[in-house]
Amino acid sequence: MVQAAEQSQARKRRRRVIGIVTAAQRTPKTLRVVAQYRVRHAKYGKYVRHRTVMHVHDEKNEARLGDRVEIAECRPISKLKRWCLVRIIDRAPQETATAASA
Repeated sequence: MVQAAEQSQARKRRRRVIGIVTAAQRTPKTLRVVAQYRVRHAKYGKYVRHRTVMHVHDEKNEARLGDRVEIAECRPISKLKRWCLVRIIDRAPQETATAASA
């Protein structure tokens, strides 16, 4: 009984990532979020920047371009969407969002 409860808790725990919204108004309820991270090069030791682009489901269409968001893994929603929006951490300044979309 205890093992079954532990396994269900492990299954419910989803990976969470923080990233920046790069595309928001292209398709309804879908965002493109970029998560950047640094990795040390194996041979030379220099830190190299890497990024991962994720398609995120935004049910309420509340995130805008440039927002910093927290996303979590979820079941596959479409061909590319495997992430759901959890919360918006920081809002982008309104001037930046309107200038980038124009």
